[in-house]
Amino acid sequence: MAYFLAKTDPEEYSLDALERDGETVWDGVKNPQAVRAIREMRPGDRVFIYHSGGESAVVGLAEVTSLPRPDPSETGSWVVDLRFRARLEPPTPLKEIKASGRFADWELVRQPRLSTMRAPESFVAWMRRRYPHASL
Repeated sequence: MAYFLAKTDPEEYSLDALERDGETVWDGVKNPQAVRAIREMRPGDRVFIYHSGGESAVVGLAEVTSLPRPDPSETGSWVVDLRFRARLEPPTPLKEIKASGRFADWELVRQPRLSTMRAPESFVAWMRRRYPHASL
């Protein structure tokens, strides 16, 4: 199982909406590096949901439920289906991730505008310690 992180503007589509909907098509990704991350996703992989904008925090966890496929509405983009798994309470703010000093080489810290990326195993282990009951 692999882990990824996907950013969303909560005003456009929030963790609350994913929880309400249960499952959604994760679309709207245009950056080639982010599209590559989506194309690497497989059913059963986990995705940390990150609220961008004012909150700038990891707020939840989703599971990939489909193979990636071309986005029918956006040439060059790919989509995947995600199912809500859990809220991560309290959220983990980006400032805390940066302050840990452990992830300086991760795209989340180095490329703040990248919307979708792999999550390094060191981050997954760190999050497991923060949320021992979340079944990460």
